[in-house]
Amino acid sequence: QVQLVESGGGLVQAGDSLRLSCAASGRTFSSNAMGWFRQAPGKEREFVSAISGSGGRTSYADSVKGLFTISRDNALNTVYLQMNSLKAEDTAVYYCAAALSSNPIHYALRSTYAYWGQGTQVTVSS
Repeated sequence: QVQLVESGGGLVQAGDSLRLSCAASGRTFSSNAMGWFRQAPGKEREFVSAISGSGGRTSYADSVKGLFTISRDNALNTVYLQMNSLKAEDTAVYYCAAALSSNPIHYALRSTYAYWGQGTQVTVSS
């Protein structure tokens, strides 16, 4: 099993920035591609960003491209999501997820990810 713990969420004003962290344990971290998803009340969980095990490939939802940046530090078993220029529509619970593959083809598909964290709340006020 892989355990994932998100942190870094909070209440911010529109235009502010936050950096989310996801600490992983339980297996070789570099073998897992990692993803960030978010879910707002009344909405489906949606893909935000993903990164390959080595960090060499990153993917972003169109809605956050150019605004959010995913990164990872395999020495610390941690993946990050830097969120800049936050908007009210970014308000959601953000979840970290670990895939079984280091380089999944379907990086934006929820079923790609076998392990999920508990989520961290991000609230952006306008």
